[in-house]
Amino acid sequence: MTPDNPFYGKSVAVTGKLDNYTRDSIQARLLELGAKPISKVSKRTSYLIVGAKPGSKLDKARLLGITALSEREFEYMAGLGNSSGAGDCPHCILS
Repeated sequence: MTPDNPFYGKSVAVTGKLDNYTRDSIQARLLELGAKPISKVSKRTSYLIVGAKPGSKLDKARLLGITALSEREFEYMAGLGNSSGAGDCPHCILS
């Protein structure tokens, strides 16, 4: 756990089916990053990770102006992605 990642100290919810994570494994990964995994979207939510067939959490996040991330964007921000296709990630900084 390091405070120099964008998830440190942030509340993060997940909606939809993720390709590379189960619910337990994404929660474990968020905890490793110093984030607080949450089950409901509220004005205190920092990020929403969105998988296939998202539910009403995505609608609520949009209404509240919460940043929604694809699984791929999450992995790049968490330092898990590679540079291939990083141009598709608006949150990624390429050197």
